Amino acid sequence: MSTRLPAPRRRRQLLDVALKVFADRGYHATSMNDLAEAAGVTKPVLYQHFRSKRALYLELLEDVGGQLREAISKATTEANGPREQVHEGFRAYFTFVATQQPAFQLMFGGGARRDEEFADAVQRVEVYVAETIADLIVVEGLDAELRLLLAHGIVGVAEGTSRYWLAGGMTGNADELAAQVAGLAWAGLRGVQG
Repeated sequence: MSTRLPAPRRRRQLLDVALKVFADRGYHATSMNDLAEAAGVTKPVLYQHFRSKRALYLELLEDVGGQLREAISKATTEANGPREQVHEGFRAYFTFVATQQPAFQLMFGGGARRDEEFADAVQRVEVYVAETIADLIVVEGLDAELRLLLAHGIVGVAEGTSRYWLAGGMTGNADELAAQVAGLAWAGLRGVQG
């Protein structure tokens, strides 16, 4: 068994291990025994931190979603001007996908979408990211609802591109992919009229 860790560090360790196991096996094929064994703890230790497998999975979705939201918000806030915001937002998204593949798989793999409660957690992340993007779309005469609709389209482009990129073996790197997709999105946004 593993050494005794302070509760916050143990909880973080359990989340990190659970992320890898759930991304590999999926929610339904993973048991609390599997998670405890992978983490090198007893099942009672796991239950001290999470009341159920479902509670652990939901917290993991929130944790991963928060990391993605934070990366995109930070990148777009630090960018200089609208075009750079588009590029840096995509770069942050694709860098997250490249460096956090299990997290992306957990959020956007089929398992999270088949359960209503899990799908709601993922949707909250998508809505937050879309709202962040909508705030960056500045077109005179364009109302808030249409900006949000366009922002959801951009989120869909990022997610769809990431799925294809991962399935194809991730040819190229996140910066190159961000430049290409940001160019596409920027050209499309430049054509939007209020």
